[in-house]
Amino acid sequence: MKKVIIFDFDGTIADTLDAMVAVVNRLAVEFGYAQISPEELSILQKLSARDVIRYSGISVLKIPFLVKKVKSELKTKIPDLKPIPGMQEALYELKNQGFRLGIITSNSQENVLEFLKINQLDHLFEFIYSGVTIFGKTTIINNVLRQKQIKPENVIYVGDETRDIEASKKANIKIIAVTWGFNSPEVLAQQKPDYLIHHPQELIDVITQG
Repeated sequence: MKKVIIFDFDGTIADTLDAMVAVVNRLAVEFGYAQISPEELSILQKLSARDVIRYSGISVLKIPFLVKKVKSELKTKIPDLKPIPGMQEALYELKNQGFRLGIITSNSQENVLEFLKINQLDHLFEFIYSGVTIFGKTTIINNVLRQKQIKPENVIYVGDETRDIEASKKANIKIIAVTWGFNSPEVLAQQKPDYLIHHPQELIDVITQG
């Protein structure tokens, strides 16, 4: 059976970092946290999701409302967003080789679908699940595997954050951490992913040999 490759969306497939920072900064006063300067961004990229929350000082109670607002604001930016350079080609090659592709994201399904359609990628994915908590994706990964009747040993997850690595390990699936997204290569390496790659083309080698 060909492996199922599950992708994170923001920072892994779509280059959304600048858009995210702009939205988060615009909402800073409303939600009571400091805006992110370029210097602070480099600090945040070395932190886990939990540490980012602690560093920002935002109330945990406000986080669900912030996430909802960020998704809503991002909707207006979707037409201007681009895939990570090289990702389009890698996805097409994986699909052509017979791998099953899916997405699990904390972004909205509506935003993801619109992005995929604009960039002619929507036909490549078998499923898109959204609604992940800020702290982890383990529950939704397990739900997807159960619904799709996929064995953990037949899955590889691809993500750009420490929480992707943590969730994959808890779900007993292999994880490819990518260094072109949010978290820094150093902090990703500390979490000991199964693979750490620096360009989308490396996905082909890792997945076909894995």
